[in-house]
Amino acid sequence: MNIYDTLASLSITLPAMATPAAAYVPFVQTGNLVFLSGHIAKKDGKPWVGQLGKNMDTAEGQAAARAIAIDLMGTLHAAVGDLNRIKRIVKVMSLVNSTGDFTEQHLVTNGASELLGQVFGDKGAHARSAFGVAQIPLGACVEIELIAELA
Repeated sequence: MNIYDTLASLSITLPAMATPAAAYVPFVQTGNLVFLSGHIAKKDGKPWVGQLGKNMDTAEGQAAARAIAIDLMGTLHAAVGDLNRIKRIVKVMSLVNSTGDFTEQHLVTNGASELLGQVFGDKGAHARSAFGVAQIPLGACVEIELIAELA
């Protein structure tokens, strides 16, 4: 299975790696693990602002998480040169900007997890955490970070 053929079949074009907005690097590789910094949701090139349970519903949050997964794959491609080198998506951590009574952070995060599974197949099955938080930088609705293992 060629990852780029799968992406093309899903009509996904990977974006260029984004420039960090603060004092950090987009990724760090140590041994055969690649750690991607958190990526915030973007819509039309700008932060996808909103709070789940207040002015966004779960379906819109899932779309935002899916968009982040595409950005993460763009950064992962820049980090390793070829997504076919990925042995496994190891871990995804998702922060969902949500009200105190919103309890579907796990469903929001499925937007990213399901796409990673579609693209990487069994290699995309990963451990995961999904948290509700009071706020995310720039008011973004979702932020996700990822750890991948290289073959």
